[in-house]
Amino acid sequence: MRAWFLHLGVATRSIVVAAAVIAVIALAVLIWLVSTPGPTAFAQGTNVPLADYHGNNPTGVPPELENATVIKRGEYLARAADCQVCHTAPGGADYAGGLAFPLPFGTIYSTNITPDKDTGIGDYSDRDFLDAVQRGIRRDGAHLYPAMLFTSYTYMTDADALAIKAYLFSLAPVRSADRTDTLVFPFNQRWAMGIWSLLFRGNARFAPDTAQSPQWNRGAYLAEALAHCGECHTPRNLAFALDNREKFAGALTAGWRAFNITSDRGSGVGAWSDEELFAYLSTGHALGRGTAAGPMGEAVDESFSALSPADVRALVVYVRSVPAVASADLPATLAPPAPASFKSGGGTADVRGRKVFEQACVSCHGWTGVSAISPFATIAGARAVNDPTATNVAQIVISGMKRETPPGIVSMPAFGSSYSDSEIAAVANYVTGRFGSAPSSISARDVAELRQQTSH
Repeated sequence: MRAWFLHLGVATRSIVVAAAVIAVIALAVLIWLVSTPGPTAFAQGTNVPLADYHGNNPTGVPPELENATVIKRGEYLARAADCQVCHTAPGGADYAGGLAFPLPFGTIYSTNITPDKDTGIGDYSDRDFLDAVQRGIRRDGAHLYPAMLFTSYTYMTDADALAIKAYLFSLAPVRSADRTDTLVFPFNQRWAMGIWSLLFRGNARFAPDTAQSPQWNRGAYLAEALAHCGECHTPRNLAFALDNREKFAGALTAGWRAFNITSDRGSGVGAWSDEELFAYLSTGHALGRGTAAGPMGEAVDESFSALSPADVRALVVYVRSVPAVASADLPATLAPPAPASFKSGGGTADVRGRKVFEQACVSCHGWTGVSAISPFATIAGARAVNDPTATNVAQIVISGMKRETPPGIVSMPAFGSSYSDSEIAAVANYVTGRFGSAPSSISARDVAELRQQTSH
C-alpha cells in the first residue's frame, strides 16, 4: 500500500511538472505573439515623438498643400488612406458603406461614413472620430473589427485624422443604414475585440526615426499610417495580427495574392529600379514587371495615383529599405517571353486551357505574352504568371480589370460568367505553364473558393 502511495505521489508530481512546463510554453508563445515588433522596428534607429523631431515634418500633406483649406488637406489625406474604396459598395454612393468583406467565419460590411446624422457619422464629435480611427472604438463604445484598419491608422496624427473628418463632413449626407455582419460564434462577440486590441493594436502616434532621412520618414508615415501597405502585404500570425517579423513578405488578401515587396531580389522588388517602382505605384504598370489588378489596382487608381510625385518617391525610398525576405514558393528568376507560335513553348496537357486562351486571351496578350495592343496587357515577366498558385491569374480572369490611368482607360473584360470553374482553372494553369517558370495546378474547387473570397 505504501509503495502505491509513493508511486501516486511521483505520478502527481510528474503531472504537476508537465502542466507547469506546458503553461510556461503557452505563456512564452503568447508573449512572442504579443511582442511582434512595430512596423518600423526593422530600421533599428531612435524614434522620437513628433514634437521632438527637428527635421521636416513627415506628417500631413505635401508642401504644395500646406496652405490649403482643412477640407482640401483632408481630401488629399483621405485619398492617401484609401477610405473611399472600402466604404463604397459596387453601385452604391461614395462613402455610404455596404462593401462586403467575406471571411472564413462570416462577412463584415463596411459602414456609412457620410455626415448623415441617423445612419452615418454626422453626430460624431472630434473625440468620437479619433477614437474610431486611432483606437477602433465606435461612438457607442463597441469595438470595431480590424477590417477597419485602426491598427495602421493609430499612427496617424490627430490633425490629419481630423482633416479627414472635415473633408467627410463636407460631403453630402447619404441615408443608408449599415448592413448587419454575419459572423458566427465566437467571432460575433465584439467584446472580445477589446482583448485583441489590447494585445495587438497599441495606441501610439507615428514617431520619426532620427537616424533616417526626412524622405524616408515621409515614406514611412505614408506607408504605415495612411496607405497601410502592411495590411495587405504582411503575413498575419495565429491571432490574425500583422507579423512584422516577415514585414511585406506577401499574403493572401480578399482572395488575391499581395506579393512580396521586400528588398529580396528574387521574389521581392529588390531587382526593380526606382523608376519601375515609381511607375508601378503612380500608374499601376511598370514595363516588364506587370500591371496592377484587383485590390492593388484599386489602390493605385483611387490612392497612389492621386499622391504628389514627391510622396510616391518617398514611398519608394521607404519600401526599398525593408529587409529582404524570400518567398520560398516563388521562382527567383522570371520566365522570358514565350515563342511566337502556340505550337512551341510551354503549356499544359489539358487542351481546354489553350482553347480558352485562344478564344478569349490571345487577341490582347499574344502567344508571346508581349502585347501588341498595350504594354498594360503584356503578361510576360509578370509576377502573377510566375506564381505557382495562379491565384491572381484566376482572379483576373474571373473579375477582369479596369484601370483609369493616363493616357486613358485600360480594361480587360471579366470572364467569370462566361467560363466554368474548371475552364478558368485550365486556362490559369495553361498561362502559368506557357508564360511562367512552371505550370500551376489550380483546381476548379480552388477557383470556386476564390470567387467566394473576392469582395467585389
